[in-house]
Amino acid sequence: MDSQMVMEGGNIVLVSVSSSGGDESDVVKELMEVIESVGLYSGYRKTQRKECLSLVRRLKLLVPFLEELRELGTSVSGEALNCLNNLRKALVLAMKLLKHCNYGSKIYLALESEAVMSRFLGVYDKLHQALDGMPYDDLGISVEVKEQVELMRMQLKRAKKRTDTIDMELAMDMMVVFSNMNDTNADSAILERLAIKLELRTFTDLNRETLAVQKLVKKRAGHNAENIQQIVDLLGKIKQISGLEETTALDGPVSSKILQRCQSSLVPHEFLCPITLEIMTDPVIVSTGQTYERESIQKWLDSNHRTCPKTGQILLHLSLAPNVALKNLIRQWCEKNNIELPKKDPYIGPDGSSTELIKEISFLVENLSSCQLDVQREAVLKIRMLSKESPDNRILIANSGGIPPLVQLLYHPNSKVQEQTVTALLNLSIDEANKRLIAREGAVPAIIQILQNGTDEARENSAAALFSLCTLDDNKVLVGTLNGIPPLVELLQHGTIRGKKDAATALFNLSLNQANKSRAIQAGIIPPLLQVLEDKNLGMIDEALSILLLLASHPEGQNEIGKLSFVETLVEIIRHGTPKNKECATSVLLELGLNNSSLVLAALQYGVYEHLVEIARNGTNRAQRKANSLLNHMSKCEHLP
Repeated sequence: MDSQMVMEGGNIVLVSVSSSGGDESDVVKELMEVIESVGLYSGYRKTQRKECLSLVRRLKLLVPFLEELRELGTSVSGEALNCLNNLRKALVLAMKLLKHCNYGSKIYLALESEAVMSRFLGVYDKLHQALDGMPYDDLGISVEVKEQVELMRMQLKRAKKRTDTIDMELAMDMMVVFSNMNDTNADSAILERLAIKLELRTFTDLNRETLAVQKLVKKRAGHNAENIQQIVDLLGKIKQISGLEETTALDGPVSSKILQRCQSSLVPHEFLCPITLEIMTDPVIVSTGQTYERESIQKWLDSNHRTCPKTGQILLHLSLAPNVALKNLIRQWCEKNNIELPKKDPYIGPDGSSTELIKEISFLVENLSSCQLDVQREAVLKIRMLSKESPDNRILIANSGGIPPLVQLLYHPNSKVQEQTVTALLNLSIDEANKRLIAREGAVPAIIQILQNGTDEARENSAAALFSLCTLDDNKVLVGTLNGIPPLVELLQHGTIRGKKDAATALFNLSLNQANKSRAIQAGIIPPLLQVLEDKNLGMIDEALSILLLLASHPEGQNEIGKLSFVETLVEIIRHGTPKNKECATSVLLELGLNNSSLVLAALQYGVYEHLVEIARNGTNRAQRKANSLLNHMSKCEHLP
């Protein structure tokens, strides 16, 4: 839609016209329609939700101004016309950004969170510029409305000055997954945590994300192929742990298990469970009136969900009413179309679990307290294997009272029992509710003890267990105060390759807590991290640099890290590292340089400048932003007296 100016009573009037040339609404109406349309978006991605809602609230502050302008008439001066034109352009940019954050790929928006934040800052700048110098008196705007718009303009000015905010825990989780650390027990825990953080837990979520990624793949058409492949791979992994099996590639139509048995295009939509998209054999109605397969909705409820999966409404009660009429219709349709309904296990309990499995787990939990060592060892081993198999098993073991006796077995004198027990608790800790229960039962001191004195595998799995438990902030504080950081530092320095990796991820999580940064530095974390940087065979440069970036924001860390030898190491990584290595090294150098200009000058002497220029042109999106910031800072440092 374009705008044209016409003369009316000696004033310029702005009129919007379509590309076909027909008259449409004036610019004020168009601006109000844009604000109204962005107010209708309701699915903002979690990584940008706060920023989106904040922007929408600010845009709504313009409504009284536009309403008053419309009531007074649309005759405007040339100066006002220019301001309104700029405001319209800024609102269009805002609408595009909000639409992207509402419908775009959740994984992509998380991966490029800093780039998206830069777009928000750009929108704030455009809006601020458009409102700066708005001739309120010429337009006849009241003092009250003018003050409201000026308030918004000041908010935008403050928002522009905000520094980058990044969810470091989310970034680390994604980096670990992208590093293909398949030998790390924490992988499934990380994937499940990512699924929760990115809100990719239900079939509907995954279906929408698949469509969003398909559009992204087509839009990019080979551009930035490495990042796109990472997104595709991560989506595949999240689908895998969710139990969703696909029969087609991402560039084809989305499919699920039902498509392997029955062409869903032939099955009436009402016959398919909204959760699994499988034809229902035992349909039940929840309080919102929606119908689901009994087994599927029961699993949803047993996972502590209290909302309707399809509508998102809070369930008034958890009773499930059989949908007899629909069940009869499905049966008649199947008979008519010669389709055999899937056979259900006759021994399925009310929660959707096999009664045989429930009995087995109860028996194993009882045997954990046996006086016979062989019985205990066999019970722990089987619980370890069951807890690794599925989320449902982890819930069943916890509900059967398995966690308290497992915690007691952490103190068992037999090293193999300790090893199997800490691994079972690691698997159980993947479930969010189990994390709290494990910590509440007093497992952390015992896990730290095994970390210090256990077998190699027990120490590795203890580190992985602490990593999993410390995704909860309370547990970060607990592990730090119980002196769990020094043995992790020791494992990082002297452990096996897998032990070093597990220790690094745990230390990263713990270092998100400010007090733990100081504890890690005092425990001597810096030297082993520098050793990791030197050992190219470990493949842990990104992990080490990510921890160093956290520590570089702490005064003690700046003193420990800010040495010329380390700056030289960073420059070498910036010169010869992988794209991700360069991104991390540039981020660390920027953090150090902002606090100590002499380190920036040292980096220049080591020849970093031309490599930063190259990164600013061809690096990853985040690396380009960090390189540009560092180059700008360097130009200021060079002019210092």
